[in-house]
Amino acid sequence: MMKRIFAATAVAVLIVFGAYAQSVVSTFKDRRDGKTYRTVKIDKMVWMAENLNYDAKGSKCYDNKAENCDKYGRLYDWETANKACPAGFHLPSNDEWTALVDYAGGWENAGKKLKSKAGWNNNGNGTDDYGWSALPGGIGNSDGGFYDAGYYGLWWSATVYDAFEARGRGMNCDGGDVDWYDDDEEANLFSVRCVKD
Repeated sequence: MMKRIFAATAVAVLIVFGAYAQSVVSTFKDRRDGKTYRTVKIDKMVWMAENLNYDAKGSKCYDNKAENCDKYGRLYDWETANKACPAGFHLPSNDEWTALVDYAGGWENAGKKLKSKAGWNNNGNGTDDYGWSALPGGIGNSDGGFYDAGYYGLWWSATVYDAFEARGRGMNCDGGDVDWYDDDEEANLFSVRCVKD
């Protein structure tokens, strides 16, 4: 029998003040490496409130520096992203991303509400209305280069746009929107947020 490899805390906390009035905040421990993550329930879904930082083959720290993994989580190629989430969680589909973005005000406004209150360059911080706390982890290219940490965050989805491109979502420091992103380089490295099964 396969063992469960994460453990949720016994008690979730309902925050009833400020911007978190509709969010249920909890934590779970990934038993693969002992790391503890915050989670947040937004509408009907439970999301990780931090980028995944599980050291899987096919993932790297931005600029290959461990301190960037501590700050932003790891960056994953698409194939690795699809299997990196702990048991009980999965890489969100495009439909799940769409539900989150729609709930947070639509693609033109959701970025402002989902971004963290600190950590974005050019005064690009958000209001973090739901505790999702998006951080700009940047991008790793398949050629080995790294770009845009502090300026841009991009997260994989499990959805393939067509036979050649995987779909992701992105936020940047210069606006409050959440953009589509279709990438034909599935070896590129983006952040991962997991959503509960």
